[in-house]
Amino acid sequence: MQRVLLFIFAVLAAVALAAPTPRKHHSGHIGTFSAQARGRKGATRNPLKAMERAYRKYNWSITFNTPSGQTFTLGNPDSNGADPAPAPAPPAPATSAAATSSANNQDAATLTRTTTAAPAATTSAAAGASEQENGEVSATPEPNESEYLSPVSIGGQTLNLDFDTGSADLWVFSTSLSSSSIGHHAAFDPSKSSTWEDYPGASWQIMYGDGSGASGTVGFDVVEVGGATASRQAVEIATKVSSSFVSDENNDGLLGLGFSKINTIEPQPQKTFFESVLPKLDQPVFTADLEDDAAGTYEFGRVDTTKYTGTLHVTPVDSSNGFWEFASTAYSIGGTTYQNSGASTAIADTGTSLLLVDDNVAQAFYAQVQGSQLSRTAGGYVYPCSAQVPDFGVQIGSSGFIATIPGSDITFAEVGQGTCFGGVQGNGGGGIQIFGDVLLKQYFAVFNGGNESFGIAAKSAQVNTKA
Repeated sequence: MQRVLLFIFAVLAAVALAAPTPRKHHSGHIGTFSAQARGRKGATRNPLKAMERAYRKYNWSITFNTPSGQTFTLGNPDSNGADPAPAPAPPAPATSAAATSSANNQDAATLTRTTTAAPAATTSAAAGASEQENGEVSATPEPNESEYLSPVSIGGQTLNLDFDTGSADLWVFSTSLSSSSIGHHAAFDPSKSSTWEDYPGASWQIMYGDGSGASGTVGFDVVEVGGATASRQAVEIATKVSSSFVSDENNDGLLGLGFSKINTIEPQPQKTFFESVLPKLDQPVFTADLEDDAAGTYEFGRVDTTKYTGTLHVTPVDSSNGFWEFASTAYSIGGTTYQNSGASTAIADTGTSLLLVDDNVAQAFYAQVQGSQLSRTAGGYVYPCSAQVPDFGVQIGSSGFIATIPGSDITFAEVGQGTCFGGVQGNGGGGIQIFGDVLLKQYFAVFNGGNESFGIAAKSAQVNTKA
């Protein structure tokens, strides 16, 4: 009997040792918090600005060319005001219907772009994370623009930042700027932070192909997003910003969630916020659950399975260029899938509002939209708001899954006189496809920094997947 009792005791002791130790949180752990929701439907969106922002971000410049040899830059109509120009009707996919867009090839405009490669960089271990924790933060859609903004605490000061998986800098408006540059922005004041630490000799600069940009100095501070805190996070202080940033008054800066290979700090690139807190998270992930009419959420440290239904379609990403990048070799129009021969790779980019696909794909799609045209003043494809727009989908990496946008959700904005601007646009032959918020807000998205993968699933509230 004694041997039996000893055996039972030994088993119980072994089980106790194998059980996970409860995760400790620091005293300031928040868990979740949210900002007031502000809807976007019905609000004024600026398609031209959205296109300019997307192209500028990747150092692309847009030029419209006509068969007659005329050249127009983005947003400048021709001298006789003839706008919009009918879109060229490309050959439709083999099994699709004939193109229905009107064509006037004497004035048909095409898009081209030039690009400047982003600088490569290496990572540094300068940023530190606090106790192990998870965090959730609300992402509020900016009513007149394209970003989803989230509250971030830096040294105890709260700013609304654009969470951007397509970049790797955490930069903010600061009191070092002139009052005219600050305008209505919240500006970070390092002198009012007891935890601020200068990074002597360090600088940063983001310069775009059109000459716009931002630059300044660098330091370290405590950065908190929801309940997740980086105790010594690199923060880039803007001492100079171009007018394009000044005019975007609701946005106080940017929090990059890409890979630090593209961080612009010199002499030594620094970790992103996510890379800083990743070792202390329950799971090395963050998720994006964006909404059109309400505040979505970014959550760090876990995948909330109640927020999606069905299969989470996961694909490996190639982070060598600093992006959440993967293959996308097929697309669908109206439920029919086509292969995209010579397809560019794609990146999941929460900091871009539009879905920018290879030009041949955009042309094939708009060939199926009655009355579609290429507008120089709007910056892309437009169509009558009364047109029947088919569903459109893109393949997500090696998963084989086609993520589909219902035709009713493709319109990005009305541009006047019964004309609508599409949320799906061409990338100007640029060699990369940008899967922005027009697509991502349809799904629950998972960014896994542990195994470097990207996943997407139908939201629990509404199922809109296409197999």
